[in-house]
Amino acid sequence: MIARNSKQEWLARTLNTSGCGRMLRSTAAWRGVLVLNYHRIGDSAHSDLDRGLWSATVEDFDRQVREVTRQFDVIGLDDLDDVFQRRTGRHVLITFDDGYLDNYTEAFPILKSHGAKATFFLTTGFLDVPRVPWWDEIAWMVHHSPRAELPENRWTGTPVPFQEPHRNRAIVELLRTYKRLLGDQTDDYVEDLSRLLGTGRCPRQIAHELWMTWPMIREMRQAGMDIGGHTVNHPILANLPPEQQDYEVRECRRRIVAELREPISAFSYPVGGKSSFDEHTQAALERHGFRWGFTYLGGHVRFGKHDRFSLPRSAVEMDVTESLFQGVLTLPQVFA
Repeated sequence: MIARNSKQEWLARTLNTSGCGRMLRSTAAWRGVLVLNYHRIGDSAHSDLDRGLWSATVEDFDRQVREVTRQFDVIGLDDLDDVFQRRTGRHVLITFDDGYLDNYTEAFPILKSHGAKATFFLTTGFLDVPRVPWWDEIAWMVHHSPRAELPENRWTGTPVPFQEPHRNRAIVELLRTYKRLLGDQTDDYVEDLSRLLGTGRCPRQIAHELWMTWPMIREMRQAGMDIGGHTVNHPILANLPPEQQDYEVRECRRRIVAELREPISAFSYPVGGKSSFDEHTQAALERHGFRWGFTYLGGHVRFGKHDRFSLPRSAVEMDVTESLFQGVLTLPQVFA
């Protein structure tokens, strides 16, 4: 994941203002594949959902795609075999996770305007039966809670205060708790939060404004975008028993293939950290015909040193400044 501490921001600005960044980009200071990962495009300022899911404003995304296409070879999934075999050049793969509607309404037109490909990893259950995902629902409950804190409970132990204006720290902590739970505990956790926070569950009608539709997906595919899998229900796969992991991988692929009438080759792991997938997950990908598995671990893919079921991606998020983004493109081994 792209780091955002003050030292890295200072270094990124120094590279840009001194001209060293331009020099390093011209001398190809890295080789391989840099995979950028986005979730949502737009303005999160007034959203009651998880604001951490927005990756860039429309203006910033347009600028970022322009920079990437100007400086690098922007590739698709079908190019990976050839790129890894040739082991030369600097390549960028743009990816999106989940299947949010703004991927179609905001990101897709920008990508087309720059002649850039991107890969969209879909959580098929959200498209088939729209619902508010667990991270957005938890954020919604915290934003709407009349309480000053989450009281002592069996999940977090100690109370979780809501002092700061946007309650973001509390949301991050409650999402972190969710990610540690076994799959058969998560529903009880969300239900308990709805009671303890005094909000009830998030209104279901919100879900109908969140997700792309299959006709949108087919239009994007016909325009040259790539489509991949991201499970059916977006669980933390490593927290599930092997047979449930297999279901999430198998059924996700089946639904996408049924809608597109063509095979797919790539999958991204929900959450994507080291503890979010395991050997059973990777075995399921192999078993069901996936060739590539993408993580959320940060960094870039170095030629000759990659595991095709553990490809790193660098997260682009709202607090990535223009200097930091240029730093990632210039020295991903440092900034990604």
